[in-house]
Amino acid sequence: MFDGLSLTHILLFLVILLLLFGAKRLPEIGGALGKSIGEFKKSMREIQQDVNAPLAQQPPPVPPAPVQQPPAASQPALPPSAAQASNPKAN
Repeated sequence: MFDGLSLTHILLFLVILLLLFGAKRLPEIGGALGKSIGEFKKSMREIQQDVNAPLAQQPPPVPPAPVQQPPAASQPALPPSAAQASNPKAN
């Protein structure tokens, strides 16, 4: 995260903050920043729980029933007169 920052960069940044805000205000700013981060994390946890709760309550999906295909031999046989009528070359 701080690959490009050395100790001198961090110290320089802290000195500038001290000059801008003063010694009295820095602890207040740090406390307010800490509370803000804590509230943000709390809100993120609540959102994750709200999103994940409905998913956990749903029953698992039921797999579809397999489609049964009738075997070719089980087709009803035509009566002899109907079989001759449907096949004109047999006459």
